[in-house]
Amino acid sequence: MKAKRLYQSLDKEFEIDKVNEGEWDSFDLGDFATESFRKTYKGLVLDNSSEINKVYTAVFPSESVLDYIIASGAEDSLIFTHHPMIWDTSCEGFPFRNTPTKYLEVLKENKISLYTIHVPLDRNGPYSTTTSLARALEIETDREFFDYFGAKVGIIGKTECTSTFELSAKVKETVGHLPKIYVNGSSQISNQMVALVAGGGNYPEIVEELAETDVKIYITGVTMKNPDYKPSLRFHEICQENKITVIAATHYSTEKFACIAIQKFFDELGVESEFVEDAPSFEDYG
Repeated sequence: MKAKRLYQSLDKEFEIDKVNEGEWDSFDLGDFATESFRKTYKGLVLDNSSEINKVYTAVFPSESVLDYIIASGAEDSLIFTHHPMIWDTSCEGFPFRNTPTKYLEVLKENKISLYTIHVPLDRNGPYSTTTSLARALEIETDREFFDYFGAKVGIIGKTECTSTFELSAKVKETVGHLPKIYVNGSSQISNQMVALVAGGGNYPEIVEELAETDVKIYITGVTMKNPDYKPSLRFHEICQENKITVIAATHYSTEKFACIAIQKFFDELGVESEFVEDAPSFEDYG
């Protein structure tokens, strides 16, 4: 497929011109990045291809993901990611870092482009991060909640599980590793209703909104307590004060289902796609 046509299809599907995006102040790929991405932080990041024969989907453009794609001999390809930067909690302050230049050079040489959407993929929809996580956990959506840059990204829904421990076992089975549980209330799930925000959902505003409901179980990805970032501490205080139990399953593991789901979009366009597995960071739990 012509690369330009594929990019336009993605732009249209996710309405990137209609969705706000936060500023990625630390993003810097120099002249490798498109001028449009440097201005908007949405859409085409690296414009290296005129034809796209295959799409690789991933949560982050990490070294392990890029190593896999390069080792596969990919050319005339597109990497579709949820984030434009590599998740790295060891970074001081902002827990992301830029793709090393040596990879950018190889991607350009091999005609491999990069397309990234953050808030447009978080916005609830058929391929979104929280919707895809809820689907994987077999949670039936009841309603949306929490506005993030003008988009609803949270879901409140019904689970078949009746207890926190049964639900945590379901999460473990789904993501493939142990989640972390912060028990702040009853072990029983009231009305079997739970709330979810995939990824970095440790915003105080999320649980403040949740505290106004009768939902006392919250599933997210990142729950680290950073003394240099007071909102992360306030998040846990609010959960404790309102008896909201939190089940955390890492940034990567709660968002990967969106990057798996998006393969259907590429399939319908007749473009081969492959989801590239990565490793969760258990430092996300704090």
